[in-house]
Amino acid sequence: MERKRIAITMGDPAGIGPEIVVKALTERSVYERCIPVVIGDYEALKDAVRFSGISSVLREIQSMEEAVGEFGQIEYINLNYLKPGGWNYKENSAVCGEASFQYVVYAIRLAMEGKAAAVITAPISKEAINMAGHHYSGHTEIFAEYTGTKDYAMLLASENLRVIHVTTHCALSEACRLIRRDRVLTVIKLADKGCRMLGIDHPQIGVAGLNPHCSEDGLFGTEEASEIIPAIQEAKKLGIKVEGPESPDTVFVKCKAGMYDIVVAMYHDQGHIPLKLNAFQWDEEKGQYKSVRGINCTIGLPIVRASVDHGTAFGKAGEGRANADSMLDAIEAGLRMAEKQNFDQEAQLCVALQA
Repeated sequence: MERKRIAITMGDPAGIGPEIVVKALTERSVYERCIPVVIGDYEALKDAVRFSGISSVLREIQSMEEAVGEFGQIEYINLNYLKPGGWNYKENSAVCGEASFQYVVYAIRLAMEGKAAAVITAPISKEAINMAGHHYSGHTEIFAEYTGTKDYAMLLASENLRVIHVTTHCALSEACRLIRRDRVLTVIKLADKGCRMLGIDHPQIGVAGLNPHCSEDGLFGTEEASEIIPAIQEAKKLGIKVEGPESPDTVFVKCKAGMYDIVVAMYHDQGHIPLKLNAFQWDEEKGQYKSVRGINCTIGLPIVRASVDHGTAFGKAGEGRANADSMLDAIEAGLRMAEKQNFDQEAQLCVALQA
């Protein structure tokens, strides 16, 4: 099978992004599956290689087509936003915000032009990109705008637990106002699509309620009756296997047990908390995470985007202690989604030719 070229953005230089990228690219298995190209800055990558103590050689290229994907070399496109000593680890800055934003925009363009089969993103700082004048609440919104996508959703996954969100980066009071029938139905559809992109051919979807105990027949709210249940009913008419609303305090347990393949969560923390409890492991003796797994995908885009499921971790940036497990998971997920997308496009072409 021909290896696909993928673009990996370096993330905020002041965080652990460059470190987890270079560490992930010390795994031979990555090069057996794809040709990875880092979009970032030489200065930060060079420093990450140094303090991580890895032996890989950095190789600058000018285009995706130049990449050969040889294990032991980390190929990168240098956007030259950083000067030697021009940033500080563990600190937000407009310099790093501008750089990390431009890495993402560059990678999106590569994917939209068909030069990258997937974009894998390391973490950025929302504060830093806003300091640089780019007023987005995160990667998801950047990808949506620069690909012209209206209907999209954030999907998180870790082993046997997957979550997709009706609302994400907004105040909780605003999230409640945004729970509307059309949006819930859209996200149920995206949940079905996202599972299929991840290789689940017949997904079973569970929908979480918004209120405690799904409102207890209106005692604690009306959103289940007025917005969520009608959306579920409409999805069933479309042939989607979906149930709910389920009480938010049990639906994630059912998903982990295999009763559902994915949960539709109503707001950011409702989905993120159970996912990260499932994906992150803490080492009590060392006082640090021993494993940080899980992925973040944006479903609904015309391109494939997968990401780590954690932030910039400024507290350990520049120290060589960061764990690259989530980056490896993101690369694997991005490749799986790209392969599925390519298969679906080929199938559609065959149908069109036969018509």
